[in-house]
Amino acid sequence: MIGVDWGTNRFRAFRIGRDGAIRDRRDVPKGIAHVPDGRFGDTLRDEIGPWMAAGEDRVLLCGKIGGRQGWKETPHLPCPAGAAELAAALVDIGFDWAQVKLVPGLSGIDEAGVPELMRGEETKVLGVAPLLRTGGIACVPGMHSKWVRVQDGRIVSFTTHMSGETLGAMRGHTILARMMRDGPADGAAFDAGIARSGEVGGLLHHLFGVRTLTLADRLRESDAPAYLSGILVGHEVRSALAAVPDMVVHVIGPPELTALYAKAIAACGGFAERHNGTAAAHGLKLIAEHARWS
Repeated sequence: MIGVDWGTNRFRAFRIGRDGAIRDRRDVPKGIAHVPDGRFGDTLRDEIGPWMAAGEDRVLLCGKIGGRQGWKETPHLPCPAGAAELAAALVDIGFDWAQVKLVPGLSGIDEAGVPELMRGEETKVLGVAPLLRTGGIACVPGMHSKWVRVQDGRIVSFTTHMSGETLGAMRGHTILARMMRDGPADGAAFDAGIARSGEVGGLLHHLFGVRTLTLADRLRESDAPAYLSGILVGHEVRSALAAVPDMVVHVIGPPELTALYAKAIAACGGFAERHNGTAAAHGLKLIAEHARWS
């Protein structure tokens, strides 16, 4: 089978054997935001056509490709849900070369009754769910970081933190942008930001401190982005860990991002295990095994 994690900016495809092994892969900057005129079928054919020509006739897509700006909008299933529930709600796409199905997203309600939504992260989390045994916590960092509670292989609940998007907005569209230069993402400045997130004053006060520390020549402009990142990630991690004390957090994503989050989790008193980008492939394979194919 072929599994595709098709997000806003990236197209990640996996050719997966019957035993679950990844036999081949593609990773190109052809996310849905970069496909002209909604030509998703043409893009799919261009990227994985050779695999389909070699006999692969089952294709499962997850991510923003199933959103409102994607190929076809799929519903958000209510939690709790696992691979079987997602497989039962797959949406078929008319495509000449293979059977193509879209994975739906998930919805939830937070403790205050506010809706939660995810699309794409559910597949990554299910990819590591077998490692969580009877239950656990997964974190999928990114523009909208997800903290997900898993029980018996099913996603029970989750919360969303806009840390990544907030970092981008603060760096590009606020007064802080004028005093920042590119520098290392990791290092002492990131650590200092994490430490600052645990001090009195709150997030908004801590953010303004990025400006004053720079003006006072106590923070270099090249270190300011990492310090800001540490503050935001630190606040996210502290808030999330408060709800799941003494549990190992399974962090899923690219190595450079999971390394930052693992460091932040450890600094905030938690425990982390890192998982790479193949989690989506394992999740897609698990869902496909429950699906009905003609």
